[in-house]
Amino acid sequence: MEGCGRKLGPYDCCTVARVFPRRTKATPDDALAFVGDPPLFLPKIDAVHISVAFSWDIPEAKRLAAAWERIAPVIIGGPAVGTKGEDFHPGMYVKRGYVITSRGCPNRCWFCSVWKRDGNVRELPITEGWNVLDDNLLACSREHIERVFMMLKTQKNRVEFTGGLEAARLEYWSASALFDLKPAQMFFAYDTPDDWEPLQASADLLWEAGFRKDARSQARAYVLIGYPKDTLEMADERLRQTWALGYLPMAMLYRDREGKYDQRWRRFQRLWARPALMRPRMKASEDLIALAEAQPNLFKPKLVSTNKIDRL
Repeated sequence: MEGCGRKLGPYDCCTVARVFPRRTKATPDDALAFVGDPPLFLPKIDAVHISVAFSWDIPEAKRLAAAWERIAPVIIGGPAVGTKGEDFHPGMYVKRGYVITSRGCPNRCWFCSVWKRDGNVRELPITEGWNVLDDNLLACSREHIERVFMMLKTQKNRVEFTGGLEAARLEYWSASALFDLKPAQMFFAYDTPDDWEPLQASADLLWEAGFRKDARSQARAYVLIGYPKDTLEMADERLRQTWALGYLPMAMLYRDREGKYDQRWRRFQRLWARPALMRPRMKASEDLIALAEAQPNLFKPKLVSTNKIDRL
């Protein structure tokens, strides 16, 4: 983002108010971070940065720009408007504790905007934090990854990888290094049927490195659902496969640029996004794990599922 005639660091040239269309777990919580309209009383502010993470929040961001422009010059930026990510400044646009050590991704996934916005992976200076949000950390050099892990070992909070780790790039050395970190949680991805075999391989590496196969609170997987030509039956099977493999699935509902989605998909997604709802329902299906080991061919992705979908 630009402001005051030159590029802004966290607070190096002037007082910057950061404004967000909605609050998330990652929204900064300091005195200069705001969600929504300007409050009645404000400190002196020289510039306003409106950070937009989701494309469906762009109309609200434009409304907020009009509301805040009477306070100070306004700039709209963020992933949703295609702003290229620069060096990461802790606490600036995400809460302290979150950290980004690289930008970009070498993959060209049709549903992802990272490669369009930030290009191939590039390594950044490593700053302090314990919740890693990198687009594709495992696509970085081994030297960079090891330095990131060294930084994480110094943190007082338990490490998290909520930005996701690419299963196809996991190796035994990185799986072992992850085990040494004792993360609270780490997310892989099962976005399309092509991701199934890499996810299986990553699970084998994690268990070999020392992770418990039933420790689903640590090993999790984002599962994309509701994209064009997807069906509730196919999505249900991918989620059950993920559970049977030993991962705790997290259903991620596909939304178009305007944020539209089918309400049936939304109800279905909730069943597979909350562990408290998942565990009781899947308790009776624990034998799927043993079956997956004994007859792995039964768990290859299929076009039609015979699994009964839970009541929507």
